[in-house]
Amino acid sequence: MTEPADQPRLLTIANRFAHVDTWVFDLDNTLYPASSDLWPKIDHRITLFMIRLFGLDGMSSRALQKHYYKQYGTTLRGLMTEHGVDADAFLKFVHDVDRSSLLPNHSLAAAIAALPGRKLILTNGSREHALDTAKQLAIDHIFEDVFDIVAADFIAKPHEEAYERFCDRHAVEPKRSALFEDIARNLVIPHARGMTTVLVTPEAGHEEKREAWEIAHGREPHVDFTTNDLAGFLEGLTATSQPQ
Repeated sequence: MTEPADQPRLLTIANRFAHVDTWVFDLDNTLYPASSDLWPKIDHRITLFMIRLFGLDGMSSRALQKHYYKQYGTTLRGLMTEHGVDADAFLKFVHDVDRSSLLPNHSLAAAIAALPGRKLILTNGSREHALDTAKQLAIDHIFEDVFDIVAADFIAKPHEEAYERFCDRHAVEPKRSALFEDIARNLVIPHARGMTTVLVTPEAGHEEKREAWEIAHGREPHVDFTTNDLAGFLEGLTATSQPQ
């Protein structure tokens, strides 16, 4: 229940989204929480792919993996650019993970469904991964479409061309859109183009396992709002009744 004292603040935030008619969501660590074991499984599969590809030890493979990720936006783009790796084989391998630990999130489903307008997923992963994960969360039926790394011609967020291709493909007007992302640097270009940006951070008490350069605190100029409770934040945007 929303406390009466919070109501003006919530209404003020909601007013900042009154113009939005297109709601865009990243997938990994955004539509499911960072405390989930799903991304660590995928991350491990990426390292394993590189171990098998290069014959390196785990530590060296992981260092190279993170180098490509930082430089190119995804490890895959680095592998394609510098080693001619087959993208389809990579995507199938790294996303071949057990998703059963993800539970249906009915609160999130209801909160997204209540938003006025279109809902889209924008991911650096594959379409199949996005659909399988959204289905596991019981939110797949809410989204109009998924724009994945293949649709972006393997040009990943945060590169400007990825957003250009996304907006062109789906006729998205940035100034009437909101983007929810867990990686702050992926909000720089959208914010510059006029999107309302929301950084989704790990839940309170979650141990941060990212690289130091990835960690953001929401005070960056390209971050309009920050939340560690996506469903609760979205519920606040559509709540119009007074607390009982």
